[in-house]
Formats: sequence, C-alpha cells, structure tokens
Amino acid sequence: QVQFVESGGDLVQPGGSLRLSCAASGSIFSIYAAGWYRQAPGKQRELVATIFHGGLTNYADSVKGRFTISRDSAKNTVYLQMNNLKPEDTAIYYCNTVPVVRNWGQGTQVTVSS
Repeated sequence: QVQFVESGGDLVQPGGSLRLSCAASGSIFSIYAAGWYRQAPGKQRELVATIFHGGLTNYADSVKGRFTISRDSAKNTVYLQMNNLKPEDTAIYYCNTVPVVRNWGQGTQVTVSS
C-alpha cells in the first residue's frame, strides 16, 4: 500500500512563505494526478492544488496566484510552494492522488499567525 509522508509545515507570519514536500512510497503519481489537500479546524478537507500528467496544474480560487504545485517524478515527490500566506491558510496539509484512491498520510501542520 502506497504511503504519503508530508513535511515542511511550520508556524509562519502572514505574508510569509513555506514549501511543503510529499514523498510517496511508490510510483503512484505516475498513474494518477497528484494533489495537495488541506483541512482547517471544523471544516471539511478540500483540494487546493492539482498537477496532472504533462504538467498541467489547477488551483482552488482561494490559493490561485499564491500557491504553486510541482513534482519530481524520479523521486515520487510532490511539492507545494506557498507564498503570501494568510491566516485562513492555517490547516493540516495532505497530499494524495486526484481522485483519492489511497489512505491519507499524517499531514503537515501549517499555522499562519502573527
């Protein structure tokens, strides 16, 4: 069973930047598109960024222009560069396939606060 290990989360001030990483234990992202999801306290998990085969990307309106998803296929790793972070970006961030076909990893906590 493929596992996802997310890392890079931290406490950051508004306007700051973070780069998240997601390492997959297998080459699942060579089969499915890869996505970054987030779940804020009291809210449902939402998809914020997707990268398809060929490099096409898609973003939720709330992060468009601030977040950039990328991947290193040789390393089975997906990244999320987050710039101009806002308090409403505070959440646990997860990666998974799009659509979701595998169990969730532990996620990585991103907290945006002054």
